[in-house]
Amino acid sequence: MSALHLALAEYVATRRALGSKFHEPAQALHHFVNFMENQGAEFVTWSLALRWAKEPVGVQPATWSRRLCAVRGFAGWLNATDARNEIPPKALLGARHRRPTPYIYTDQEIEALMAAAGSLRSKTGLRALTHSTIIGLLASTGMRPGEALALEDRDTDLRDGILAVRDTKFGKSRFVPIEDSTRNALSRYVRHRNRVFPHRWTDSFLVGEKGHHLTPSVAERTFAKQSVMIGIRAPGPRFGRGPRLQDLRHTFATRKLVEWYRADLDVTRLIPRLSTYLGHVSVKETYWYIQAVPELLQCATRRRVTHGAGR
Repeated sequence: MSALHLALAEYVATRRALGSKFHEPAQALHHFVNFMENQGAEFVTWSLALRWAKEPVGVQPATWSRRLCAVRGFAGWLNATDARNEIPPKALLGARHRRPTPYIYTDQEIEALMAAAGSLRSKTGLRALTHSTIIGLLASTGMRPGEALALEDRDTDLRDGILAVRDTKFGKSRFVPIEDSTRNALSRYVRHRNRVFPHRWTDSFLVGEKGHHLTPSVAERTFAKQSVMIGIRAPGPRFGRGPRLQDLRHTFATRKLVEWYRADLDVTRLIPRLSTYLGHVSVKETYWYIQAVPELLQCATRRRVTHGAGR
């Protein structure tokens, strides 16, 4: 068996070990690898992938898109260990709508974002503190931005370190335990907020400069400005495109999974806990991170090979 077919067999086994049937994509990729070998290619290139995807004639464009999508996943997995494999751009062939690839922040980027938020000007200092607190809260808990902004004072038990997330996405409520460092940071926020606004117009936990409920649009727009300031989002109309507040949630989930893999823990048994903590309606939502982040897919592969070899 050739090196490419061996790599494909490992990729398919990994995807199936993560709970995916992966029948049709596996068959398509087998044909793609044969195509590569007939072309004398050792590495995936986007032009080669595009030629193969468009081979069938008299089919719907969605078929080409589906074939290219299968190659994109395989190429991303290969690229994680060998950058000579190119990942076909998503814009090719007008691919079907898919969840955006998560942006995983580094510790340095999170610190820079919080510093940029902390530099926001306001008479009371509350604007800067509110927006830096949002970033820290999302990074440390993996909450959805909308969940954090919907918190009320009654939802925050800062003595025992528990946040109540009520009637959120899919109508699921849950309790989110927080670390002492997060609890202390939220307590400092409350003390400053209450000094500035001892009598507020809202029960919202996080408030704007004038003491009112902070809307998602304001939070997202301010975060976009901070992202441009630190150079992770290119300037453009409405601050261009780039990492989002939601990606702090993705970063939290990805880091937790990487931590478990590096500790050689049984992620399959632990992942339902993370799914519950994040408020996912199904563990499939949590498994998506492993398939969407090449580093995690590589971690899953290494653990499967190591433990499979030991049986």
